[in-house]
Amino acid sequence: MTARHIRAGTDGAAAASAADVPADAPADARPGAGAGAGDAARPTVDNRFWFSRGHWQAGTHQGTAVLAGPRPGLRIAAPAGRTEYTDPHTGKKSTWEYAVWTSPVHRSAVPGTEVIASWNAATPAGTWIQADLRATYGDGSASPWYVMARWAAGDADIRRTSVDGQTDGRSTVWTDTLAVDAPARAAGLRIAAWQLRLTLHRRPGAADGPTVWLAGAMTSDVPDRFTVAASAPSGRAHELKVPRYSQEVHVGRYPEYDNGGEAWCSPTSSQMVIEYWGRKPAAKDLEWVNRGYSDPQVCHAARATYDHAYRGCGNWPFNAAYAATYDGLAGVVTRLRSLADLETLIRSGIPVITTQSFRAEELTGAGYGTAGHLMTVVGFTEAGDIVANDPNSPNNPSVRRVYQRREWENAWLRTKRHNAAGKVVTGSGGVCYLYAPARPSVAQILALKAVGVL
Repeated sequence: MTARHIRAGTDGAAAASAADVPADAPADARPGAGAGAGDAARPTVDNRFWFSRGHWQAGTHQGTAVLAGPRPGLRIAAPAGRTEYTDPHTGKKSTWEYAVWTSPVHRSAVPGTEVIASWNAATPAGTWIQADLRATYGDGSASPWYVMARWAAGDADIRRTSVDGQTDGRSTVWTDTLAVDAPARAAGLRIAAWQLRLTLHRRPGAADGPTVWLAGAMTSDVPDRFTVAASAPSGRAHELKVPRYSQEVHVGRYPEYDNGGEAWCSPTSSQMVIEYWGRKPAAKDLEWVNRGYSDPQVCHAARATYDHAYRGCGNWPFNAAYAATYDGLAGVVTRLRSLADLETLIRSGIPVITTQSFRAEELTGAGYGTAGHLMTVVGFTEAGDIVANDPNSPNNPSVRRVYQRREWENAWLRTKRHNAAGKVVTGSGGVCYLYAPARPSVAQILALKAVGVL
């Protein structure tokens, strides 16, 4: 049932942003993944996303231009050149025109051990984008440019892929996360700043190209911990009406996408929230799905998030990027600080997709253990317990679960745990996906600012 194991060195983070907030909205540096007073005293997460006209103009353009309008974006104005790309998953070699935008250097308010990029883009047929990240360490030296993704919404032109294992001996790319290597981390090395580079590709001579609506990254330095301090519930019940989909009804369907529905917790959760916001795939997008299958949009989500290098649907930024292919939605990856942050978002009307790992006996009522599983938090009871749409359920009606606050809190916010064999392994440290309208309400803007995303 796992979409993505939480790997050593990749206690990643997922967050979402709302793209078209005021151009001067700050990227707050705020405590991101701690749960108790001691953790909250030290910021552990820094978010920085570009999405406004001023943001795009601040970068360096090589053939790119700013698309004006109610949702400013980045597009190809005149190609900077041509390049050849041989797809490692198909062997197909093609020529592409390209243009490049390079962000300003962002000096993180939190010198971090991990950085995760996010992007929201439209990639019509015959187009794709590449996202690269370069880190500056605390000693002033810099990493090489790392490829964080080669991405397209579809799979007809290139196969969507991460590029695992890139390293300079101090930091390494683990699927979707750039992480400081353990020895360097122990010696105090941190990523002090980073820069993002976007390369937009299109077929030679084409009039159209990709449009990037949002791009940026989350830096984090979450302390190692097996437990977190208990938080106090607000005492106010609140539950959002989010559609309920089970991944288990898809077991055996399309095993070429991460062995079928048994591993589709991430795209299933993404689809729930996308539909909560009133979006669905067009009928033509579902024509490839067997007509006898229920909930074909979940099959579509699995295909649209599949990472051909990772061989799974649990690449965190790929899920956020998929959500943002729907008109008017934005999505990013981040870490949150506490259940109080979750409650703030829920009360503003924003459901939160979280990732956690636990043994079966650590989460009462789950009925399973997992090395990494996504579920959607849709509310809180008056007692403060978690109301979640858990896709690891036998059918759609049984997806709604209520989990004990203290057990769930620890499973989500810790960074270390013991697995069933007694081995010390990693936990997520507060990772979540946030999907929200690109033009959020005032209450949603305030909530996103309060949790440090805007």
